[in-house]
Amino acid sequence: MTDRPLRLGFVVNDVATEQDNYTTIRLARTAVRMGHSVALIGLEDFIYDPSGCVYAKAHVPAGESYADDAALLAELHGEDAKVERINVEELDVLMLRSDPAEEVVDRPWAPNSALLFAQLVVKRGVIVLNDPTHLTDASNKTYFQHFPEDVRPVTCISRDAEEIKAFISAQGGRGVIKPLQGSGGQGVFVVNGDGGANVNQMIDAVIRDGYAIAQEYLPKAADGDLRLLTLNGRPLKVDGRYACFRRYNDSGDARSNISAGGKIELAEPDEDALRLAELVAPKLIHDGMYLAGLDIVGDKLMEVNVDTPGGINMAEELTGVDFSGHIIEDLARKVRLRNQYRGNLSNVELSML
Repeated sequence: MTDRPLRLGFVVNDVATEQDNYTTIRLARTAVRMGHSVALIGLEDFIYDPSGCVYAKAHVPAGESYADDAALLAELHGEDAKVERINVEELDVLMLRSDPAEEVVDRPWAPNSALLFAQLVVKRGVIVLNDPTHLTDASNKTYFQHFPEDVRPVTCISRDAEEIKAFISAQGGRGVIKPLQGSGGQGVFVVNGDGGANVNQMIDAVIRDGYAIAQEYLPKAADGDLRLLTLNGRPLKVDGRYACFRRYNDSGDARSNISAGGKIELAEPDEDALRLAELVAPKLIHDGMYLAGLDIVGDKLMEVNVDTPGGINMAEELTGVDFSGHIIEDLARKVRLRNQYRGNLSNVELSML
């Protein structure tokens, strides 16, 4: 079957808030460079048309190539940005790349609404990644508790301050407290054994907006964490190089997230990291989590990011490997398989083949 250019859609929180270091922008620019058509859709831009079809107001890159990610973003943010009303059901692939944690305060309705639109689109034969039904189940960090106990730190989830304090005490006065729904290191507190009255303030700051998740403190976290990206449930590896890097913070901040001032350096996954990736693979495959980010400290996973795993651009810049091109080629392979099997493969199966 002759290949034709792909029709790709990327769902983001809001095109206006996208940044030039986001993985989504790198994937979109790479797809354009490879000759495919691209549309970026914000969470509030879907339309259920009276015809019964799902449409959207989408930002569509007008160029055939861009010097860098910033150039593409400048066009998308410009006054002359090309915005079209597109039929989402005519896309080949719709990639869900929004972060629900960013919507908790101002638009709590937005993430689930977009997932429900995406579920409708699946029924029309569009490949939707990651699988929208299972992404609904993964809307906060309780999803992490479905992975094997051996990969997770000891954890307590509660809105009861006394429960959280009792957990921290049982851990020798050390632990990490963070929002159950959050990302980018926002609202993360490290209790190092001498928190005293500050522990109460930390807990109050987190439970004010919902459930808190408290985890055992992993001493190796002081050296940062490892971000290992997975594709089709397995570590993403191209030309012998893994999409993997170490994040660290040398400013005294306990968080290594890039959005919290963290830095990165090239790293290879060690035996512990590859073992963890092997253990979480069955769940990722079962749930159609095509692209995921594993955050690893020593022999434990701190988090599995399935909503908007980032770092492709950083991995490319550290290694010189075209990981984004590999992903776009992999999407083309999935579309070929979908066309050959004429609707006989489920979205989850297509997600992980």
